[in-house]
Amino acid sequence: MFAVIKTGGKQYRVSPGDKLRVEKLSVEAGSAVVFGEVLMIGDGQELKVGAPTVASAEVKATVQEHGRGEKLTMRKYSRRLGYHKKQGHRQDYTLVRIDSITAG
Repeated sequence: MFAVIKTGGKQYRVSPGDKLRVEKLSVEAGSAVVFGEVLMIGDGQELKVGAPTVASAEVKATVQEHGRGEKLTMRKYSRRLGYHKKQGHRQDYTLVRIDSITAG
């Protein structure tokens, strides 16, 4: 069984037992979280597609840890002007483990 969920402005295809990095959630590590925006559910034979979401469907997950991603470096340069700019960024994330998918 799999589902397509939406969180943090992104869509993810998940199955029970998957570990997933999502945008930072404001819950503590070890607690449960429920994703209510389920866009699609499939079990191999039947496929439910929401318009825009599947009614009364939810995906339950457990928060494993919070962290920060690897550093990304952006550079800007303009020739003949002596302009150089270097900027770095690290994105916060939450690691979750998918526990169950209920179709409702």
